[in-house]
Amino acid sequence: MKQLLILLSLAVLSFSCTQNNWKQNEDGVIVYPSKTAENAAKAVLIAPVDDEIIKVWASANKTFSDDESLVVLPEIKPIAFDLEEDGDFLVVSTAKTQVKVSKITGEIQFFDKDGNLYLQEKAKGGKQFQPIEVDGVQAYSFQQVFESSEDEALYGLGQHQADEINYKGKNEELFQYNTKVSIPFIVSTKNYGLLWDNYSFSRFGDPRPYGQIDQFKLYNQDGEEGNLTATYIDNTENNHVFTVRDESTIDYENLETIENFPEGFSFERAKITWEGKLEATENGTYQFLLYYAGYTKIWIDGELMADKWRTAWNPSVAKFQVDMEPGRKHDIKLEWFPDGGVSYIGLKALSPVPADQQDDISFFSEMGDQINYYFMKGESMDDVISSYRHLTGKAQVMPKWAMGFWQSRERYKTQDELLKTLAEFRKRHIPIDNIVQDWSYWPVEKWGSHEFDAARFPDPERMIQTVHDNHAKILISVWPKFYLGTEHYKEFDENGWMYKQAIKDSIRDWIYPGYIGSFYDAYSADARQLFWDQINEKLYSKGIDAWWLDATEPDILSNASIEYRKELMNPTALGPSTQYFNAYALMNAKGIYKGQRKENPVDRVFILTRSGFAGMQRYGTTTWSGDIGTTWEDMKAQISAGINFSMSGLPYWTMDIGGFCVQKKFERATEGSEAMKEWRELNTRWYQFGTFAPLFRVHGQFPYREIYNIAPESHPAYKSMLYYNKLRYRLMPYIYSLTGAVYHDDYTIMRGLAMDFADDKQVLNIGDQFMFGPSLLICPVYEYKAIQRDVYFPNNNGWYNLYSGEFVAGGQNLTVEAPYERMPLFVREGSILPAGPEIEYTDQKPGAPIDIYVYTGKDGSFELYEDESTNYNYEDGKFSIIKFEYSEDEQKLTIQDREGEFDGMIENREFRIHKVSREQAVPFLSDKGMVKSIKYTGNKVDLYF
Repeated sequence: MKQLLILLSLAVLSFSCTQNNWKQNEDGVIVYPSKTAENAAKAVLIAPVDDEIIKVWASANKTFSDDESLVVLPEIKPIAFDLEEDGDFLVVSTAKTQVKVSKITGEIQFFDKDGNLYLQEKAKGGKQFQPIEVDGVQAYSFQQVFESSEDEALYGLGQHQADEINYKGKNEELFQYNTKVSIPFIVSTKNYGLLWDNYSFSRFGDPRPYGQIDQFKLYNQDGEEGNLTATYIDNTENNHVFTVRDESTIDYENLETIENFPEGFSFERAKITWEGKLEATENGTYQFLLYYAGYTKIWIDGELMADKWRTAWNPSVAKFQVDMEPGRKHDIKLEWFPDGGVSYIGLKALSPVPADQQDDISFFSEMGDQINYYFMKGESMDDVISSYRHLTGKAQVMPKWAMGFWQSRERYKTQDELLKTLAEFRKRHIPIDNIVQDWSYWPVEKWGSHEFDAARFPDPERMIQTVHDNHAKILISVWPKFYLGTEHYKEFDENGWMYKQAIKDSIRDWIYPGYIGSFYDAYSADARQLFWDQINEKLYSKGIDAWWLDATEPDILSNASIEYRKELMNPTALGPSTQYFNAYALMNAKGIYKGQRKENPVDRVFILTRSGFAGMQRYGTTTWSGDIGTTWEDMKAQISAGINFSMSGLPYWTMDIGGFCVQKKFERATEGSEAMKEWRELNTRWYQFGTFAPLFRVHGQFPYREIYNIAPESHPAYKSMLYYNKLRYRLMPYIYSLTGAVYHDDYTIMRGLAMDFADDKQVLNIGDQFMFGPSLLICPVYEYKAIQRDVYFPNNNGWYNLYSGEFVAGGQNLTVEAPYERMPLFVREGSILPAGPEIEYTDQKPGAPIDIYVYTGKDGSFELYEDESTNYNYEDGKFSIIKFEYSEDEQKLTIQDREGEFDGMIENREFRIHKVSREQAVPFLSDKGMVKSIKYTGNKVDLYF
């Protein structure tokens, strides 16, 4: 029951008690610390839910809420454990974990069974509570602090855009926004993880909000104290100065604060600069946060700290830090070209904290009944992520077609456009499995109707069938947004399932002439059912294969302040939006996943969503990184964003290859111009990288993103993109096996180097390389005109150049060749890499021979996974695994007996075995080095090299 509080007392609970301030019951061990500060925890619950997973609850008032978690599965229950007293501590033990809790302070320490410390809360428990009341609901804001060892690195927290990889000592605000996906989970190189089970606005690291720059002593260009000099130029063609004024803040971050711009100022050809000096009031490292749209540069003491671009309507953030001391003035210059239209900018900072506090692990949340978190550990980071999925749900095996190529553009405006695009791919023999129908296929005034505009899509059933006849699937955009007055809006509204603030405030969207609408309340189970019923009737019944859930932050009004965003989605069916702010995408995806599986229990669900949250993986979701910009900096930022998202426990991630929002220089680029050269190279390099994202997908605004629209067939860009598309399909036996491992082994496809090489301290801060599965080292090129890049080769391993087969020793940094048409790719020594035939869609040539490339030098293994490709029969054991094992000492490859079977399985296979060694360089996909062709019937085979 919602908001039911269970009073933990002798009258209602069965427990054994040997001290006045602790008790044991079927839910775990509860400690009432004997010495705590006024705002500290008054009760702490410790409950093992697995031998290596510990639930911790902490309350400010000696009671606990039994509200069901939105993230943790309801079947997760406490397990049996041993309990003993050790002086001032209680020791809770499972077969693999020991937890010590202080009876005096409530402080908790986590150990393995041999007493080795993994993690401990800060002295006295590290917990702080402050009462909060929202909409008549009384709750708390709170913080939990842990000590962090000096030599660990931390990853996860979802997908953010500041190009950070290791979050040790870093700060991150956790909220949902277009291009920003916040997941309150971290994993450590010490092989433990923390899941922070809270849905409100949160902060990792420093719990304080970033402050305005008036925290510094400011000096304008004339040396006068109190402000910086702001110069507003409204026409850069003649450098016309609109006004010059003193300003003590730079805070134009949202629709509310931009009202403070000078009245009558035009953004169309504008330039604004802020100049002067900053003087710190404290000694130490200041953390700066630059919020920007348009072209933005900032210098401190002449050093360029950031050089960024984002489209005017979709800002991003940059971070940097400066060591400062009182009495020293620092020159500052911020130069901003808004790039047309209403635009946004802001500069804030955090004052220093002691170094030991900055390195702490801290979670703060704005609103909740109590602190809820889960500690988990294992022998590896993969073990930790497996525990995370044990708590929050398995990630499915994606349908095989989803692992092929996805072609999209900002939208296909007509049925004819979409079908001609697919036909052109087939005509050119460019591999493709998926075509995407983005937004605005409906009549312009009927957003939320889920109906095709008959004038532009006269026969959607035939369109969908034609796509299927051409061996492809179709994904369609479905928003949780409804225009006022539409039939679907009325169905929600009459049940009280629409967020009404946007209607009351008459908020109009950007579609001319501007329409009033709002979003449905996905926190209501009945509303989710209605949403599914509507799209089932209008779309799924016509044969739609997959769902694109856009704006699921929810983005009811872009660039609103967080406070107004809360008003726009308030109240939810579960309570105040302040308390449930971050979980909308989770609830929305749940309704569609549950709805489709009930309607059609056979076919696998596929959902593409712009936002995400902990637990999303159990609903058949892939998250993409939102409406990123067409810049080299944005491309680079996607590498670390994708890695950390994947290391947050959600294995399926993708991005708009090429960037969604386009700089005007690229929109206007003409043949032969420098802008056209850069546009093609940017897309080529991004395409190379995107080939090795978990999902391979192209999307963006004009110019059109089909490779034949980017460059002619004879151009190196076209040739390179086609090469990597075909390479992705040749690697499909490898890729689909990784997809199987995601479900069966809780595997992570896109892997930060620390996952596989945590003992090599050189990899901990590398955010521009990653492993794609166990074998492939991916090294994207993200600088214009670069034909080389530096690569670090992790230690205790040798590496083979994929293209040439040449060997490279590990443990060194090298500058490697990166010609226009190729991205550096290396294969880990000891790898067994399968490759299929050339195909143009994933279910073509199912019985064709498979080439097995064995990269010798170390023992290796690989499990080739197969199932029925599109249904859920694998959940019932209908799949097969063929294990390949290589022994370096024996120079022997063993193909083990096939395990498992399924309907339609290819029982007799041909494996063509290739040996790659230091002595014999063998390029991937060449016949050089072929040892033998083996007819495999499912029985064990030994092959000696």
